[in-house]
Amino acid sequence: MARPATDPLEQLFEAFPVLLGRAATPVERNAFGRYADLLILWNRTHHLTALKTRAKIGLGLFLDSLLFKAFLPQGPLRVLDIGAGAGIPGVPLRMVEPRLSLTLIESKRKPVSFLHALTRELGMSDIMVRHGRAEDVIVEVPELEGQFDFVLTRAVGLGADLIETAMTYLRPGGSLLASGPPVIGAALPKVKWRGQSEWKRAEFPKIGISRTFFMATKGN
Repeated sequence: MARPATDPLEQLFEAFPVLLGRAATPVERNAFGRYADLLILWNRTHHLTALKTRAKIGLGLFLDSLLFKAFLPQGPLRVLDIGAGAGIPGVPLRMVEPRLSLTLIESKRKPVSFLHALTRELGMSDIMVRHGRAEDVIVEVPELEGQFDFVLTRAVGLGADLIETAMTYLRPGGSLLASGPPVIGAALPKVKWRGQSEWKRAEFPKIGISRTFFMATKGN
């Protein structure tokens, strides 16, 4: 059943036609509501995010995650989220695109426990959760090397080490996509990377959002 218009997540759902080209389905509305409720519940003791309300979670986490979709091609994709935290941005993207095969890597135990609870709550047992640092996981699970079309990351430093690690997970031609400053006019971070890379901007004037993304692509 669709939630009423007074739902604090309604601003998120109103952005769906702009971000996705379609309205949110009743199933998606219910799933995002359950996600927000579970995050608020866990946040009381585990402090997974500074955002405390459904409305702030909807805009600051869920909507922000869906901005990544501007640079993801249509069709089945294998996606890795490094530093997934509470599942952002990977899980919201998977919720609106079932063809996306998702693996989450998170180094901290509390968020990993939350991710296991979340994937059970949402009935998404096909999402793989890996506990550890990305540079260690690739050593422990070498079959992940070169397997992903995209590596996504949010709210982490864009250093050469992170980019190099992402490249080990990517197939040739695959890309690392990292969100940049949310404030218009903010200086873009200087990224020390000699490979193929560029800053891209996603513009959504109808909902008053503009966001920069850093993309680095693995050579063939």
